[in-house]
Amino acid sequence: MKRTYIHNARIVNEGQTFCGAIVIEDQVIAEVLGQGEQPSAPCDETIDAQGMYLIPGVIDDHVHFRDPGLTHKADMHTESQAAAAGGVTSYMDMPNTNPQTTTLEALEGKFQDAATKSLVNYSFYFGATNNNAHLLPQLDKRKVCGVKLFMGASTGNMLVDRMETLKNIFAHAGMLIATHCEDQHIISANAAAYKEKYGDDPDVKYHPEIRSEEACYQSSALAVQLAKETGARLHIMHISTARELTLLENKPIREKNITAEACVSHLFFCDEDYEKFGARIKCNPAIKSKADRDALRQALTGNLIDVIGTDHAPHLLSEKQGGALKAVSGMPTLQFSLVAVMELVHQGKLTIEQLVQKMCHAPAELYQIEKRGYIRPGYKADLVLLNPAHEWTVTSDCLLSKCGWSPMEGQTFHSKVEKTFVNGHLVYADSQVDANHRGQALTFER
Repeated sequence: MKRTYIHNARIVNEGQTFCGAIVIEDQVIAEVLGQGEQPSAPCDETIDAQGMYLIPGVIDDHVHFRDPGLTHKADMHTESQAAAAGGVTSYMDMPNTNPQTTTLEALEGKFQDAATKSLVNYSFYFGATNNNAHLLPQLDKRKVCGVKLFMGASTGNMLVDRMETLKNIFAHAGMLIATHCEDQHIISANAAAYKEKYGDDPDVKYHPEIRSEEACYQSSALAVQLAKETGARLHIMHISTARELTLLENKPIREKNITAEACVSHLFFCDEDYEKFGARIKCNPAIKSKADRDALRQALTGNLIDVIGTDHAPHLLSEKQGGALKAVSGMPTLQFSLVAVMELVHQGKLTIEQLVQKMCHAPAELYQIEKRGYIRPGYKADLVLLNPAHEWTVTSDCLLSKCGWSPMEGQTFHSKVEKTFVNGHLVYADSQVDANHRGQALTFER
């Protein structure tokens, strides 16, 4: 077995930061050593991590890799390269592809594709519809990360809007339900009013008024109500408003049946940025006010918001042309999620330990992922060496997402991912990705 010794690192793990070292044996962490402690046996390779943080690999619970059927803008191979370069070692991919992941056959096809295409570890959501609730009991809880439920129309419209069906899904999912919460009736009424006032395609700056705070709150409140009535395990994706935070509890994950995610887009941008970025930062739910953004950031310091994801959603720039109604929604941010949240650490709004909790530990705990998300002996060696004092600016030539652009272009970051290990294999180093490596399917302790 190959033994790799990483020493002189500042290890961030389970609420603590300490100087130490680890030993990787093939795919797993064999030893975690304090300062001055030596490996129990000789090692084949030594990596000096002086000045760097060593953290667990980021687990992103919310990506759209567009595979199959929408691969003109992204696919599992290209987007998993972007993941590796960003320190993301595991992802959970959404069902609004073509065909949609709403049958057992389509779900299995995704797993088979990922085994041949994905550089990092993976799982896939099963998409709930108005007509497939009878399939939910057949899902393999050890293999499938969760059930995705669109309670608002978005890209690849999979809207579930029948109350009877919603209650049936909440009652019989049998595993975590991840929801997209926006009330479609409110959005449609707002869209009609704004079209009457500003024409068929109002300026993108009106996007957060059309897909409004009220639309988000009413839908999230309904999801919470259904979860409480049925005892379902609910995870509300991409919370975007301060008002929705009032629906959540500030308690550890293990004490909650209802959890929530904030996305990098809503933590990094606010409505003042539409003037600069236009439809490039158009997403659903919409990026809202600075007050909403600041409330979400503050919620990260406790347990109101449990995890940070990306909702990484590549589109071609040609598809992003237009305003609030015609430009497609979604943006690619995966490659820069870790360094973007590190900016909050540099600004004193978050600690490095809190970042690791929200991006590494909490997703593993929330989804009950087997032996990942922590730096512990016997766990898979999904690891990132992060330089907290490396200033650099995003340029187009470093972008790895297939769509070829990012709203982060031109942004200067003050941290850099130096190395990414996936299952003990060095997948990213010296700004190069090992495109021949393949990740593994996540397994869940359920």
